[in-house]
Amino acid sequence: MGALDADAEALLGEAVAATGLDDPGPGDFREGLETYVASVEEEAQLTELGGLAIHSTIVAALANRLRVADWAKSHPEVADERIEAPVVVIGMFRAGTTFLSNLLDRDRTNRPLLRWEATDSAPPPSPADHRVGPRVDEARVAGEMLEAFNPAVRAIHHEEADGPTECIAVMSQDFKSLSWEAIANVPTYGAWLRAADQRSAYEYHRTVLQVLQSAGVRGRWTLKSPHHALALDALTAVYPDARLVLLHRDPVVLSASVCSLISTLSGTFTDADHQRYIADHWTSMLEESVNRIGAFRDRHPEHPITDVRYADLVSDPLEAMGSLYDALGEELTGPAHEAMARYVETHPKGTFGTHGYDLASHGLDADELADRFAAYTARYDVPAESLRI
Repeated sequence: MGALDADAEALLGEAVAATGLDDPGPGDFREGLETYVASVEEEAQLTELGGLAIHSTIVAALANRLRVADWAKSHPEVADERIEAPVVVIGMFRAGTTFLSNLLDRDRTNRPLLRWEATDSAPPPSPADHRVGPRVDEARVAGEMLEAFNPAVRAIHHEEADGPTECIAVMSQDFKSLSWEAIANVPTYGAWLRAADQRSAYEYHRTVLQVLQSAGVRGRWTLKSPHHALALDALTAVYPDARLVLLHRDPVVLSASVCSLISTLSGTFTDADHQRYIADHWTSMLEESVNRIGAFRDRHPEHPITDVRYADLVSDPLEAMGSLYDALGEELTGPAHEAMARYVETHPKGTFGTHGYDLASHGLDADELADRFAAYTARYDVPAESLRI
């Protein structure tokens, strides 16, 4: 089986050597890094390719952290950059957050976190090279290589190099991120992450956004990740004026879809059978997300969350987006509305392949899941869907 062939300090040393920088900023990331490395070695059962891939992914995350810390330190004015009232899509898992983010991106007054810049953040992009150039091309090639090696990734979770990405791509550089669990089955790290204080990940995330907008690519930040559902207190402590958006979808379908996604991603790097763990862990993660959001809403009625049903988003995207803009105190008209309409017309469902949902292959039962999430579906009036195999 493959291994990382390095401990946490050695991996950091590789990033230092690659960048020529030696200050990664606050040390809060170290416990997560050490926990993850140990968990990968003991539990992930990687192939040789998997060991090499995750090794290089860890080093790349640390290298970007070093570059971000160096840029912020050498450009102290970055600390004065204001991240005002970001729109943050907080989940649910597999409920259309990518589609929603791409629609928000059609409104050029918005400022999404792009896939390429989330992992290559310094120097920050200028308006001239925000969506074109060598760094964008490099990220595109890397994505194409992964999809060529595992074509199922394209159908399940395709992202353009110059399109919106998940906040977990940045939070992974503080080693508090569901992205690390998505590519390797690591129960010890997963348990640690759920219990961890995630404030430092959001503080680092804010620093990255400050760096990224400091060269002139500004606008209202539109961000997304289902991870946020697990850490709303930390998120709102760092972004107290964040406007939260929650997508809802049949949790039976969500469970099947997230298990399929994780099986596809982690299966790229292991030949071991982790299906039972994936089914247990990720349905539990979905349930934990529901519970934490509910608890946050009960504790903080002063911090509203705008609810959007997946069924409404896919049946009439422009109507759903208009309602969302109304909830944000704005009106969706003009070029933004027209650009969203063009996107809907040119990106029909299934553009990048068809993704079926198979409960049986994960040992899941539709009736048991429906009962397990009955309170959630009732609270938000979430309609049931037919599973597509």
